[in-house]
Amino acid sequence: MRKLIAAINMTLDGFCDHTAGIPDDEIHKHYADLLSNADVILYGRITYELMKYWKTVVKNPTDNKAINEFAVVMDNIPKIVFSHTLKNVEWESARLANRDPEEEVAELRKKPGKDILVGSRSLILQLMKLNLIDEYQLCVHPVVAGSGLPLFENINDRTILKLIKTKTFSGGAVTLYYEPTKQRTTNS
Repeated sequence: MRKLIAAINMTLDGFCDHTAGIPDDEIHKHYADLLSNADVILYGRITYELMKYWKTVVKNPTDNKAINEFAVVMDNIPKIVFSHTLKNVEWESARLANRDPEEEVAELRKKPGKDILVGSRSLILQLMKLNLIDEYQLCVHPVVAGSGLPLFENINDRTILKLIKTKTFSGGAVTLYYEPTKQRTTNS
């Protein structure tokens, strides 16, 4: 069965902020490889709108090979966007979800193919609460943001994760790869 992988950047103090990290060439290549090994990525509206930036890089490449290659992979991967406010999406490789996240994931898992990625904090939280995430890839940047949106906000169940590997980048970021265990308890 296809794995559902939650992949996100975060700061040392646990906040999700795409502008707080230190995205060097090595990290861009890492994420380009991750996207290349998946068939689809799931986004909420806010992250989708942030990621549309990469369309501009495809049209107007930079002088940085790693950034340009990431932009092309990001442009090409199919995207499913969950939104209550968007009526359409203008990115050719994107479509609006026509089911709730649980139903959409169930339908995607029925089909053969590569992994399914989740790249939005809001969707990671929803799918985590439904016990649907098979692997977490948390890229922790050596930055203390001091404020922002915490990744694991409003989680009422204690969830135990098993560290399966790590990847350290030369700039100091570390990706932690976790699988959820079957141990969950509800906090009262």
